[in-house]
Amino acid sequence: MWYLYLDESGDLGFDFVNKKPSRFFTVTILAVRGHDDNRALINGVKKTLKRKLNPKNRRKRIVRELKGTNTTLEIKKYFYEQIKHIPFEIYGLSLNKRRVYERLARNKSRVYNFIAKNVLDKIPFEDANLRVELIVDRSKSRPEIKEFNEYIRQQLEARLNPDVPLDIYHWSSDENLGIQVVDLFSWGIFERYERKRNEWHEVFKKKIKYDTIYLP
Repeated sequence: MWYLYLDESGDLGFDFVNKKPSRFFTVTILAVRGHDDNRALINGVKKTLKRKLNPKNRRKRIVRELKGTNTTLEIKKYFYEQIKHIPFEIYGLSLNKRRVYERLARNKSRVYNFIAKNVLDKIPFEDANLRVELIVDRSKSRPEIKEFNEYIRQQLEARLNPDVPLDIYHWSSDENLGIQVVDLFSWGIFERYERKRNEWHEVFKKKIKYDTIYLP
């Protein structure tokens, strides 16, 4: 089984005159192969939540998620120590939004799908000989989910062996702990480009297989 977790950081706002959107929009995929390695990854989340965010002596409010935006660097480093031995890969693509044509900026769903497709292009699906699960952070409406699934399925099935099943799921981060993992890494990549902050990125950079800026 191949497990692919997909999340994004930043926003798809393009009004740089009247508002303050992010300059970059990052889509990141965490790829892990095999049930045991995936379970070990999930256990790393559970262990970090239990030991660092919900210790027995101060459980006034249960924290259920690791988030890139509000998890401290110290806790992120602790989490990485729990999982660094696991073989997994990180693929990221960051869109320089100021370079997007105006006609494309009006169709945010299309931009999202296109960036996600370009990240998936870097994953060697031709090597897959077992089921592939693509698990996406649930942030879209039902019509957008349908559009995404149809577009991505068409792209991936052209590269997968016909005997290899492809499943696409949209789950929230509190439903699927793997989404929490990719959220942490996506935030690190995004912060590197958006704010020139590299502290967290430096911790996990050895796991990065692909990371670049997309300039339309």
